[in-house]
Amino acid sequence: MCLPTAYKEKMKELSLVSLICSCLYPEARKNIMCEFEDMEVKPINKRASGQAFEVILKPPSPTADGSYSITTPPKKRDMSLEDIQKKLEAAEDRRRSQEAHVLRALAEKREHERDVLLKAMEENSNFSRMAEEKLIMKMEQIKENRDTHIAAMLERLHEKQKHAVLEHVSLNANELLLPAPFSRIELLLE
Repeated sequence: MCLPTAYKEKMKELSLVSLICSCLYPEARKNIMCEFEDMEVKPINKRASGQAFEVILKPPSPTADGSYSITTPPKKRDMSLEDIQKKLEAAEDRRRSQEAHVLRALAEKREHERDVLLKAMEENSNFSRMAEEKLIMKMEQIKENRDTHIAAMLERLHEKQKHAVLEHVSLNANELLLPAPFSRIELLLE
């Protein structure tokens, strides 16, 4: 039972004129602030923070109209077949609308997933292509370095051989003192 709601409803029923009249012409009353058919409102005490009230619900009188009860909900009116059909159609429209919304959201989600997958595949492809290009460039650089190193080694070997032949020839030439071997050695070196 909701007392504040009942109190608010009863306060709305009071006319403004009776409220003003009761303020202008105070009567000697007992300690009852408001009294209604089925409810009394008594002030308990005044406080600095406001006032406190006691709401007393009276038992229903035998003469009171039994059509309204706080505990029973109001009766529903009978619905016609047309009203029921309209409500069913509205519910079906709402269901279709909800289904369409869910399907749209699912399609958008799948589209987003497809876009993300395509982007990931493209990034993977770009990464693979860049890695392959880097590897090819590195292999070319290694080949160039190897060729340069081999050429330098061959040049040093050729120089050593030339020097060895010249040393050998000079030792033999000193022993024989013949000019012919020099010319033959120069032909060999070239």
